[in-house]
Amino acid sequence: MTAVLPRLLRALDRFHATHPWDHNAHYHRWILRRLPGRFPGALDVGSGSGDLARLLATRAEAVHGIDADPAIVERARERTAPGAPVTFSVGDALEDVPSGSYDVITCVATIHHLPFGEALTHLRRHLAPGGTLIVVGLYRPRSRSDYLIDAVAIPSNIAMAWIKNKGRKAPRPAAMTAPTRPATMAFADIVRDARLVLPGARPRRRLFWRYTLVWKR
Repeated sequence: MTAVLPRLLRALDRFHATHPWDHNAHYHRWILRRLPGRFPGALDVGSGSGDLARLLATRAEAVHGIDADPAIVERARERTAPGAPVTFSVGDALEDVPSGSYDVITCVATIHHLPFGEALTHLRRHLAPGGTLIVVGLYRPRSRSDYLIDAVAIPSNIAMAWIKNKGRKAPRPAAMTAPTRPATMAFADIVRDARLVLPGARPRRRLFWRYTLVWKR
């Protein structure tokens, strides 16, 4: 399986070059279902084109998104309606998060760009008492179960791409124009380090090469 999977993934990459869909946005509604109906403030780390930040603004009094890439932050601002309770800034998630605490902090497909334990510690400091931290992250497959889940995801991934694009070629969504990098941590290492920083944290592997972590302070 480990020898065949890389070839399948390369073929999948070619398919998605003409039938792209946003794997991260797939989890946005999942995130909302784990949050209160209303909350004062939210921080979206690695906010990209702002899709999740704008969705959080349907529940929050104020949302701030931060991303290290100036071009994608500019796109987020362009795509956000004037008067929406959402702001964006360019900055390093470990150094430039606005001071204060947040009732909700989200971090989608971003934490693998950062020193993992340090990033979790930093986000925990900004989380208000009773607040919720939600991470949707990427991991590097290493174990047999990792590769099995990846293999199961392939037909589902193709079906989703076909359905979302109605079988036609399509341009990449704006959210997929931000710089990316591959994950380097194995899931077992993520679980170990997360529990050291966030007592009781229980990361879970998900379809589409993702894991989720929900932690309440």
